[in-house]
Amino acid sequence: MGTVNHPAVQDFIVRRIGEWSLGLMPAGIAFRLFLALLMGAIIGWERTNKRHSAGLRTFIIVTLSGTTAGMIDYHLMEMNGSQIYLVSAAAVICATMLSLRSILFNARTQIKGLTTAAALWMMGILGVATGAGLYTIALLLFAVLLFVLTALPVLEEYLNDKSNHFEVHLELDSAKSLPLFSATIRRLGMRIDDIEYNTAYAGSGLSVYSISFTISSEELKKYKSHQEIIDALGSLSYIEFIEEL
Repeated sequence: MGTVNHPAVQDFIVRRIGEWSLGLMPAGIAFRLFLALLMGAIIGWERTNKRHSAGLRTFIIVTLSGTTAGMIDYHLMEMNGSQIYLVSAAAVICATMLSLRSILFNARTQIKGLTTAAALWMMGILGVATGAGLYTIALLLFAVLLFVLTALPVLEEYLNDKSNHFEVHLELDSAKSLPLFSATIRRLGMRIDDIEYNTAYAGSGLSVYSISFTISSEELKKYKSHQEIIDALGSLSYIEFIEEL
């Protein structure tokens, strides 16, 4: 029987719960699908809770699709010794294409959804590993992904605020306000590194820019976050809108 030579037999979890979990009898299939459903639901709920483009149902379906593909390739290997995992490869490619569709551009040409797209692609791979019976790999990958999505944003925000460099999307009431804005920035203890005019807003009545700053004031570095600086600038009468990119 081909199973004895399959890497999944050496899987830590398989050795603990038994080779029944690798079989394609109802119990083995149900175990794989339940595991995929649970992991897809948890990651999907986390994304839905943060109002991202791909949510609960999408993540569940992608994970179940990968799991089904893994089981089909496992069956083909059992039947004829095939070492070409075409169905699994197709499932991962489809997950990649779907994840690309979850990347959005908002009205200010900011890219949104890159993390969700990467998570969707990873869940496709995780599903394939589950379908192939590589449960330890799948569960460890799931744990790492959940940690990255839930814990690292806090660290990322902290590190961003500690940075002396940041970029904003700026909408002024007219181009004549730009020198006034530049003078205000200098008085606050910051330096403008780059200004790029956004031609997409031509004719709108607004002057729109992407501006990169460096914080040079030691006091500003110690006591002000990027958001506090942006909120202060947003109170200026000639600024229609400002946000960090």
